[in-house]
Amino acid sequence: MKLASLNRGRDGELILVSRDLTQAVSASDLAPTLQAALDNWESCKAALEARYQELNQGQAQGAFAFNQADCHSPLPRAYHWADGSAYVNHVELVRKARNAEMPSSFWEDPLMYQGGSDAFIPPQAPIQMADEAWGIDLEAEIAIITDDVPMGITASQAADHIKLLMLVNDVSLRNLIPGELAKGFGFYQAKPSSSFSPVAVTPDELGEHWKEGKVHLPLVSHINDQLFGRPDAGTDMTFNFPTLVAHAAKTRPLGSGTIIGSGTVSNYDRSAGSSCLAEKRMLEILEKGEASTPFLKFGDRVRIEMFDTEGKSIFGAIDQAVEAYSAD
Repeated sequence: MKLASLNRGRDGELILVSRDLTQAVSASDLAPTLQAALDNWESCKAALEARYQELNQGQAQGAFAFNQADCHSPLPRAYHWADGSAYVNHVELVRKARNAEMPSSFWEDPLMYQGGSDAFIPPQAPIQMADEAWGIDLEAEIAIITDDVPMGITASQAADHIKLLMLVNDVSLRNLIPGELAKGFGFYQAKPSSSFSPVAVTPDELGEHWKEGKVHLPLVSHINDQLFGRPDAGTDMTFNFPTLVAHAAKTRPLGSGTIIGSGTVSNYDRSAGSSCLAEKRMLEILEKGEASTPFLKFGDRVRIEMFDTEGKSIFGAIDQAVEAYSAD
């Protein structure tokens, strides 16, 4: 299935979206919001799937043309949003550029932080920031959404709790990160609101590209209509999604609607480009001694998307301009 939330009310209005992203139909009579659907996944899944099939067959009553710009993030707000760093080669690169050794434990135990989840940005709404000097950066990622996950679950058990996948732009403010980390208490101001793709999909929609708890397709990022990177999300992912879920649930249960991100998608093969500006800048530092690529400026536009082997968009696009924020 493909599901989305129209940008209506604080938690959106649930709709089903056709496989080709051209048509949609309301599902609010089955579950008013995506969170409500996840809270009752086993009882409403069959009815949602039946209507989804009708939609793809052109038989759904009340179907309408799907417009990605009408959507909020699939979960406009969530009870829990945690982001991992599953591509350890990315972490290794960043640390190498500042001459910092990487503990061997990083290859065995995932890094993860809990981010703000009360005010996600719609996928085609602007990224508003008060100051370019904060070092505005994109981070193109994949995320999963779970149902209720028991505490202490194993990675093999966690796989069955992954109900949906979507894309993420985990916006980062790079110039605020060092000061926050130096306090020894983690991110806060350096991690503003994130954005998610217009559409969330069930794992079966990915077919053979969903295997081993990973998505084996390139994640494509553009900045100002110029290709920035298309690393393969299944390559060089040290910790798969079931492992990330088990890590998050080690000491607490996870409620339905928990979102867990992969961290910046990154490949050892740098010819595929990058998924964040920080990585490209680190490569420039290692090669030339200094970074030449700037962080995002007001007026820049970011687009993040994933395509199937026929070139069709799977999740729709995160497509956002960077704008100056004013409280007025």
